[in-house]
Amino acid sequence: MSKEKAIIHYKTAVTVLRKWLAEGIISEDELKQIDMAIAHKYALTSCSIYR
Repeated sequence: MSKEKAIIHYKTAVTVLRKWLAEGIISEDELKQIDMAIAHKYALTSCSIYR
């Protein structure tokens, strides 16, 4: 997968997660854990500008 596609997939997933957070489906802690897992999946470091 290209880096551009990885970033698009990551940003899409984060958008869904933030919606779930706003609706109370997940907690802030769960959001952080899932975000780290998705960033790892798409090879984005914690200091990436896309995070």
